[in-house]
Amino acid sequence: MLKDRGVCERTHGKMNPLLEHPGPFALPAIVIAPASHPTSAAVYASNPGSNPALDPALDPIANPLTDPLSKPSSQASSKVVSSSDPAPSASPSPASQSVRLGGSEIRSASLRAVPCSERPRERLIQNGPESLQTAELLGLLLRTGVPGANAVAIGESLHRHFGSLATMNRASHGELARFRGVGPGKAAILMAALELGRRVSRESLNNAPLLDTPSRIAALLADTAAGWNAERMVVLLLNTRCRLIRMETVTEGLIDQVLVHPREIFRPAIAAGAHSIVLVHNHPSGDPSPSEADIRITREILRAGLILRIEVLDHVILGRPSDHWVKGYSSLRELGHFRPT
Repeated sequence: MLKDRGVCERTHGKMNPLLEHPGPFALPAIVIAPASHPTSAAVYASNPGSNPALDPALDPIANPLTDPLSKPSSQASSKVVSSSDPAPSASPSPASQSVRLGGSEIRSASLRAVPCSERPRERLIQNGPESLQTAELLGLLLRTGVPGANAVAIGESLHRHFGSLATMNRASHGELARFRGVGPGKAAILMAALELGRRVSRESLNNAPLLDTPSRIAALLADTAAGWNAERMVVLLLNTRCRLIRMETVTEGLIDQVLVHPREIFRPAIAAGAHSIVLVHNHPSGDPSPSEADIRITREILRAGLILRIEVLDHVILGRPSDHWVKGYSSLRELGHFRPT
């Protein structure tokens, strides 16, 4: 063992501080603090009486907030933000983003945020497809949207862009695919749905009954009108070939000028794009003889048809066969009452 003090006072040729300084002594600490916290040297320079190595507030082991490598505890992990610090900007969620579609700025929430009972598919299953708007039907075909716009919003923008389903029906695949949120695959689905609609329309036209004579009109409704207990008026909407588009009930009860207004007659005709119409109503008494009110209302509707350029072909009154009315109906055109005077 070395007992020479000179040897003990030096270790590897350096002064032993524990022997040279018998009083309290601490090795200087190097503190690396984040930029948001003052360094130990800066605090020590401003307060020379304090020793950063002995100050627990500045000791990286005693105060983890000053040690960038230390793992924050549950109590020290909360970041203290000064009132002068700017508030962090939250990144927008996909639901709050907006997207430009068809020249307009669109912002819509995801359909997942809509209650299940109010979603288009569930409403179609519950209430039928006629309960959905055009944009919702298009959204069901598109299925998915883009960030900031759901499928229904894209369908609405697509419909507004083309102006009508008829115009969209004439659009090419490229015109549909170029619209944002559609693309080639969804454009093909839209074209397939539109083509199915065209084929259904052609089949309906080929199978629609031809209503070019009073006898054919009476034969179409004779069995149905036999179950009518009250007086009822219907309007038959016809295309250019006198084939039935559809039948609309206008009123039930007594046929009177107040109850049967020309606007109620021509509103469905305009909506269906009908070329001409036929009025049909029944007499529950079984006598198809036209009354003065029947003749007056018919002439008013004739005058309105001339203004709207929708031809009124006939007004047929259904009854029961009798000695005077062998066929069981009367035609105001055949009786000479089709003068709009």
